Amino acid sequence: QVQLVESGGGLVQAGGSLRLSCAASGLTFSRYAMGWLRQTPGKEREFVAAINWSGGSIYYADSVKGRFTISRDNAKNTVHLQMNSLKPEDTAVYYCAADPAPIRNDKFWDYWGQGTQVSVSS
Repeated sequence: QVQLVESGGGLVQAGGSLRLSCAASGLTFSRYAMGWLRQTPGKEREFVAAINWSGGSIYYADSVKGRFTISRDNAKNTVHLQMNSLKPEDTAVYYCAADPAPIRNDKFWDYWGQGTQVSVSS
């Protein structure tokens, strides 16, 4: 059974930073693309960032380019999202996701975590 467990969310002031982590189990981690998506109430889940199995291919949503960095550690079955220069509009529940596709930049991932809340105050 695939499990994705996020951590690292919280409340931060605008301009601040947070680092999200996702611990994966129940899958051959190095064979999966990993991603982060986010959702706010009343809106659809939106793509944030993705990384392929080796880290050699990375996608970002335009809204986070230059501010967020995704990385993975295949030895520890973890993926991280470093979020800098946070803005109030980054406030959302952030979800870790996994998919056997080489990489994707949409919301149709196979496996999801429970999510972690990120709140950015102005």
